[in-house]
Amino acid sequence: MFVSFRALDLNLLKVFEALMTEGSVTRAASALTMTQPAVSNALARLREALGDPLFVRSGTGIRPTQRAVVLWEPIGEALESVRGALDEQVFDPARAQTEFSLSMSDYVSSLVMPNLLGHLGRVAPKARVHTVPNTILEIADQLEDNRVDCVLSVYVNEAQQPAAIRSRSLWTVDYACFMRRGHPLAAQKRLSTRTFLSAGHVDVSLAGKTLPSYDLFLASRGLSRNLVATVNHYSAAYEVVRQSDLIAVLPSDLRSQSRHAPFLHAMPLPLKAPSRIVSLFWHQRNDTVPAQRWLRETLVGMFARSD
Repeated sequence: MFVSFRALDLNLLKVFEALMTEGSVTRAASALTMTQPAVSNALARLREALGDPLFVRSGTGIRPTQRAVVLWEPIGEALESVRGALDEQVFDPARAQTEFSLSMSDYVSSLVMPNLLGHLGRVAPKARVHTVPNTILEIADQLEDNRVDCVLSVYVNEAQQPAAIRSRSLWTVDYACFMRRGHPLAAQKRLSTRTFLSAGHVDVSLAGKTLPSYDLFLASRGLSRNLVATVNHYSAAYEVVRQSDLIAVLPSDLRSQSRHAPFLHAMPLPLKAPSRIVSLFWHQRNDTVPAQRWLRETLVGMFARSD
């Protein structure tokens, strides 16, 4: 049985908002200063009123149904407008004691975290930031399950981006062929395709896939290389290259940040793969959360480039 707008207790929408943003009945109860049974009771009334389960159990929390995702955008924006009109709510970074969680690879972290922490130390000294590793295939799950606030990563066609996941491009990743200084190939001005493909390679596979993305690119052209090993950290790949005769296709902008830079030699790729873009990803339920919006604006302002 569906309840009309006139008959709906609008206080239930505040519970809906808390469940969407917190991803847990327990955390929603804490945010609303309600008991957990009271929140569960309100959720039951919402389910009856809207004719949908709205949330299903997922790991240690809850995950919104498709109906809840569709409802969230207009309801979240409406509640934010009302809140803004009544409370004039503003996120004050200088006073905020908040924690942010970011998911990224060690490559992205090495470029983002030093500058981000320096900036937060100046404008949001009481804020805390925690980072967790990511793989391309886990981006949506990390955000859907409310494990992290944002993900900074590339996104490829191996997984279609769900409608509830928002994104903003940050920078384009350029690649080069790296080898140790003194490598037998380092004396050449440029590598031929045959020499490049036959040399021993190491590459990074964050998800532990059999073929890294560069090999998928080569396969699309009917080619393959001598891939000897894969590792799950970029820093490990640079270290392997430094200590062996293996070569690697790695982000060129990390070289200047790496302690291995004096020991590495970079050459242009004879086969340049399509560009990959590091983007900022977040769940739409956090669109109107003031602290989350401030974090996203900060990240975009600091790291978005017009290539």
